[in-house]
Amino acid sequence: MTTIDKHPCFNPAVKGRFGRVHLPVAPKCNIKCNYCDRKYDCVNESRPGVTSTVLSPHQALVYVERVLAAEPRISVAGIAGPGDPFANPEATLDTMSLLREHFPDLILCLSSNGLALAEHADTVADIGVSHVTVTVNTVDPAIGARIYAWARDGKILYRGAQAAELLWARQEEAISRLKRRGVTVKVNTIIIPGVNDHHVEAVARTMRALGVDLLNCMALFPNPGTAFADLEEPDVRTMAAIRARAERFLPQMRHCTRCRADAVGLLGHDKSGEMRSCLSACATLPAVPPDPERPRLAVASLEGVLINQHLGEAKRLLIYERDGDTFRLLEERPTPEPGCGPKRWLRLARLLGDCRALLTSGIGDTPQDLLSRAGVQPLVMSGFIDMGLAAAWDGNPAAIAAMKGRETSCADRPACAGGGGGCV
Repeated sequence: MTTIDKHPCFNPAVKGRFGRVHLPVAPKCNIKCNYCDRKYDCVNESRPGVTSTVLSPHQALVYVERVLAAEPRISVAGIAGPGDPFANPEATLDTMSLLREHFPDLILCLSSNGLALAEHADTVADIGVSHVTVTVNTVDPAIGARIYAWARDGKILYRGAQAAELLWARQEEAISRLKRRGVTVKVNTIIIPGVNDHHVEAVARTMRALGVDLLNCMALFPNPGTAFADLEEPDVRTMAAIRARAERFLPQMRHCTRCRADAVGLLGHDKSGEMRSCLSACATLPAVPPDPERPRLAVASLEGVLINQHLGEAKRLLIYERDGDTFRLLEERPTPEPGCGPKRWLRLARLLGDCRALLTSGIGDTPQDLLSRAGVQPLVMSGFIDMGLAAAWDGNPAAIAAMKGRETSCADRPACAGGGGGCV
C-alpha cells in the first residue's frame, strides 16, 4: 500500500477509512494575506488558521500518542499552522523528527505558504515528510500585490508587488526542490472573485510544468475584519467551472473540508470537538521532557504562600527542591533588572538552569518562548505553592489545568510595548 492509498487528502477514495491529525505547533506567520484572520480559542469556526491552543513539539508527540489510542484510523500527522510551519522552522522540524522516530509508519505532511520552505526542503525530505502542500494563489506579481499586504523575509519587510514577486520566486524554488527529492506536492489556490478567479488556468499550467501532483481550488472564505471581508464566497457552480478548466492541466481535489489547524479525525467525521479537552491537557504538559539534571522548581509569589505574581512584576523568585515526598525552600533568587527587552529573559533562563519549571500567575509571550526553549517550562497557575509544586513535578495535566491562572499573554494590553520592563 502506497502513502497515497492512506492519505485522505490526496486520495478521496480513502477519506472514510483513514484520518489525519493537525498539530498546531506553528503560531507565527511570515506573510499577511488579505483573506486571512488567525484566531485562537474560536471553537465554533472550522477553517484554516483557527486553533484552540498551541503545542510544543514534545506536547505534540504526547498528543499524537493519545489521538492514535482514541482513533487508530489516523494515518497522517500534519502541520498546517495556525501560522506557517517555516516561520516556525525549529518547532516544525523538531515535531516531524519526533514523530518519525516514534511513529515510523505515520505519514508526515506539511502545509506552507512557501516563502521560507526552499531552504528547508532537503531537511523535510530527509526526515521523511512525504506530502507537502503549498498555497499558490497567483504566478503574477501584479495580481499578488492585491492578495498579500506584506511578506517578511528575515528582518526585511516587503510590500505590494515586491512581496508577491519574492513569494512566487520562493514558491517556485521550493516546489522544484521538493519534486527533485520525490516529495508529493499539492497546491492550494484560494479563488478570490475579481482578483484571481480568471487566473487559475495560468496557475494550473505553471504547476504542471513544475511537476505538481494535485491542485486544490478553494473558495474564498470571507473573514470579518479582513481586506476581502465584503467579497462574496464563490458558489458551488462557479467552483465547479473553475475546477473543470484547471483539470485540463492537473488532477483536482474536490473533497477539501478547509480544516482547522487542530483538526483531527476522518475528513467526513471530524473529532476536533471531542479531542479538544485532550489537546488542552497536552498543552499544560512540560514543553520539553523533565530533565533529571534539573532538580528544582521556581515560583513567582508575593508572600511565599500563593502562586500569585506575574513574572514581569517579580523582583525575585523562590527556588524549591524536592525533599522526600515534599518540597523545601532552597533560596530566593533575584530576577534580572527590567528594561533590557528579551535580554532580560535570556539572563533569567541562565539563572534558572537548574529548574525544570517556573510557576507564575502570568507571563508574556517572549519570556514564555525563550524560557521554554531553554528547558524551563513556564506554568501559569494560581493557588497554594505546595499544590502547584506537586502538580508541576508530577507533570499531572489535570492538576495543572485545575490550577490554571490568568492569561499567559499580554498581547491584549494595547498600552504594553512588550519591552521586558514588567507590568505596570
